[in-house]
Amino acid sequence: MVKFDTLSIVVPVYNEARTVHQILDRLRVLELVNGIRKEIILVNDCSTDASAAVLAAYAAQYPELNLRLLHHAVNQGKGAALHTGIREATGDYVIIQDADLEYDPEEYNIMFKPILKGFADVVFGSRFMGGNPHRILFFWHSIGNKVLTFLSNMFTDLNLTDMETCYKLFRRDIIQGLQLEEKRFGFEPEVTAKVARIPGVRIYEVGISYYGRTYAEGKKIGWRDGFRAIYCILRYGLLSL
Repeated sequence: MVKFDTLSIVVPVYNEARTVHQILDRLRVLELVNGIRKEIILVNDCSTDASAAVLAAYAAQYPELNLRLLHHAVNQGKGAALHTGIREATGDYVIIQDADLEYDPEEYNIMFKPILKGFADVVFGSRFMGGNPHRILFFWHSIGNKVLTFLSNMFTDLNLTDMETCYKLFRRDIIQGLQLEEKRFGFEPEVTAKVARIPGVRIYEVGISYYGRTYAEGKKIGWRDGFRAIYCILRYGLLSL
């Protein structure tokens, strides 16, 4: 059995004033197995709504959480917010958590299993495997995700089912040791390609739930991000050939 003390949870925030308190409520009451502690790092990517005020108010209301609030002076993109949060993380492991309500933090404990058993260094949470709830939404998005995962697998020689998933859990020294460049949604294919090239790295995948949002509910990713993902798959995949 592998033991670790602290999980760093990196939450990029951009114009999530309406819902960010809900994900923070879930993180606040979340109990991790083996008494693992939580370090919650919130990176406000220069939101134009009231996100900064909401975060500050929440931190003041629950000082026992010791929320770490970081702010970008200009909007740089989700990837850049993740770079900032990852750089500041001090936990043994680091996980990515979107500020919306599409993913359930209760499932961190599921993702811990291959790590605690001593099998994994990195764990991806797949929306496309297992018997967990999965909201039925956009057909072409699901096809796009599968195409991007297939292309990524071609270059990384992995057999992932969901490269684009938000839930990625890393040993801290691994993720902090990568030179990450993509500042928007290209983070996913870039980090996958670079992790896959680490000699001896052990990557696992577990099934998770997915409570997807519509665009009316605040979903931000679009078709332009899909083309950028293809570019990133080719760019960072070809570097290893």
